[in-house]
Amino acid sequence: MKNSTRLLYLLVFVLAIAVTLAGINVNFFTDDPALYASIAKNMLYKQDVIQLFTYNQDWLDKPHFPFWMAFLSFKLFGVSVWAYRLPALFFFLLGALYTFLFARKYYDVKIAATAVLILMTAQYALMGNVDVRAEPYLLALIIGSIYHISNLQERFKVTDLLLAALLTACAIMTKGIFVIVAIYGSLLGQLIFKRKLNQLFSLKFIALYLLTLILVLPELYALYIQFDMHPEKLVFGRHHVSGIKWFLWDSQFGRFANSGPISQKSSGDVFFYVHTLLWAFAPWCLLFYFALYKRVRGIIKKQEQAEYYSLSGGILLLLLFSLSRFQLPFYTNAVFPLFAIILAPYCTMHLSTSETKIRAISQWLYILVFPVIILIVNYFLMPDRVILFYADVIALLVLILLIIIKSRMPQKVFLLNCCVVLFVNFYLNTILYKEVAGYNGQITAAQYANRADFAGFKIYSLKTQNNNFQFYCNKPVDYIPLEQFKSFAAPPNAVFYANQASLDYLTQTSAQFIIIKSFTNYPQERILPDFINKINRYKVLDKVYLIKKVEMQHFASLQNVIFRP
Repeated sequence: MKNSTRLLYLLVFVLAIAVTLAGINVNFFTDDPALYASIAKNMLYKQDVIQLFTYNQDWLDKPHFPFWMAFLSFKLFGVSVWAYRLPALFFFLLGALYTFLFARKYYDVKIAATAVLILMTAQYALMGNVDVRAEPYLLALIIGSIYHISNLQERFKVTDLLLAALLTACAIMTKGIFVIVAIYGSLLGQLIFKRKLNQLFSLKFIALYLLTLILVLPELYALYIQFDMHPEKLVFGRHHVSGIKWFLWDSQFGRFANSGPISQKSSGDVFFYVHTLLWAFAPWCLLFYFALYKRVRGIIKKQEQAEYYSLSGGILLLLLFSLSRFQLPFYTNAVFPLFAIILAPYCTMHLSTSETKIRAISQWLYILVFPVIILIVNYFLMPDRVILFYADVIALLVLILLIIIKSRMPQKVFLLNCCVVLFVNFYLNTILYKEVAGYNGQITAAQYANRADFAGFKIYSLKTQNNNFQFYCNKPVDYIPLEQFKSFAAPPNAVFYANQASLDYLTQTSAQFIIIKSFTNYPQERILPDFINKINRYKVLDKVYLIKKVEMQHFASLQNVIFRP
């Protein structure tokens, strides 16, 4: 790699980190990150890292590892949105490091650096660093496990054994046992294609399996303490729920069949991820499909490949996701490092004339379309932060000029693609996401409830989906089912958070309450065209409320009163 190209790669890498950090302090605008942050916050307030609670109720859905990481961050830096995102960003960068180490091992430095930039500019990888769930952790843990397993496969080393077991165990404690499909599936594919399948049950790998099982014991212990020891607890509407059984079976196979307590309305689409990757793995998806075709075709023709880990692990997990009836777009983030490694050689290698055209078209499509989309969005959004938009445009133009002058084909198109994605995501992180979060009524309601006037009040939520309110509220938030509001014996200092649908239900059922204050709210997680269009935005907004329950005898005289403590 020439010095000028190396410097451009380094510049894009630094800018990718800067764009990621630009979104670290954006307020939550979706529910799941706020839920996970609230659970970690409850760990801190309760001083209990074993049991998971939300709204002061037992919570059984995800394993503990991401919550332990967020808890440690809160412990060190205090409770905030950036402290919640910080450990996820650390793991994302760790995933980039392992991607580089793995690709350098089997290819060369240029391909390794290319794989890292692909990973760091994949659209949903960047979005997932703002809308943080479990995927940034899983991304690093899977590729890290595979890297150390590949070392272990070649020669035994205690550090590789320990790190492979530790990272695999942490991956299991992040998402469940299905992650071993990618981790051990990559090993299985490598051994099959290298005709060394007998190694699968060699002493070093048996030691790996046993050590991984031992390192997963903290998760099993935590679930046993919270659930298996307490069969009287009501979970998913029933008693005698085993947390260990849920972790090992129900949470995995129940979701796979979409038959568990947590399920989707849709029944799954085998082609869901084929079209989802067009934007989730943008701008690399089309070229990735081409690279995948070339790799599979090479294997069919019995051409020796540099390695089979990335293809085996990535495609096996993608097939599993595709066959599952519980499908979400961010699931694929975990195998983006493997996709990047499959793709990287084809971004810069010499290809035939027709293949070079395919590579160029697949990249120029995104290079041209992405900036146009942002220009259109900005035109209708009419944001107040115009200086950031102008800075974003100027930075892109400077980078384009620099790349045109300092690089050659095909690196030139590759780097232009990287920069266009960074342009898009800097806009998202500094303008669009903040615009959406600014209409999050849950946050403004929580900030109002944090006032000194409410110091002695008990706070309740009428839905379990009000997690932004729960996180931003400085005091514990309890949950009362909406249907039980009328019969609930509320203390005199009780305040309830209700969204528009909940308030409509209470009105229709003749519940007695008064409105303390209402707040403008954007109720969607998807960013709708009418929201982007500032002129039409009012059409997709509603209200959320802080309300107070009143007794029947006082209700008639208070019907038209707005309560202000």
